[in-house]
Amino acid sequence: MVAYDVFLADCPARTTLNLVADTWSVVTIVALGRGPARYSELHERIGGISKKMLTQTLRKLEANGLVERLALRTAPPGAEYRLTELGGSLLQPVQALSQWAEEHAEALLAAQDRAAAAASG
Repeated sequence: MVAYDVFLADCPARTTLNLVADTWSVVTIVALGRGPARYSELHERIGGISKKMLTQTLRKLEANGLVERLALRTAPPGAEYRLTELGGSLLQPVQALSQWAEEHAEALLAAQDRAAAAASG
């Protein structure tokens, strides 16, 4: 197994960090952590995401092996999205990050307000 070091400029692990640091990637992974879902269900589950952004996010996560798209034999044809084994291994860390963000949102907003007040005058 190759050892990677995110402090090195050309480290491939930085690409991974970039992928999972994206807000929509994190939210989509957490949403799929609740179970497989059709596109329309995901769109409803994830407030504020445009259909274009959801499509781009799902494609990016699929291309990186975190999400799989399963064609459904329904009329009309549909698809269901689910986390792969690799995507499932990322669920706990991104859920922890999401929980941290929810718990500290007020403190971050207060710090931003203080910084804005200090900058304006």
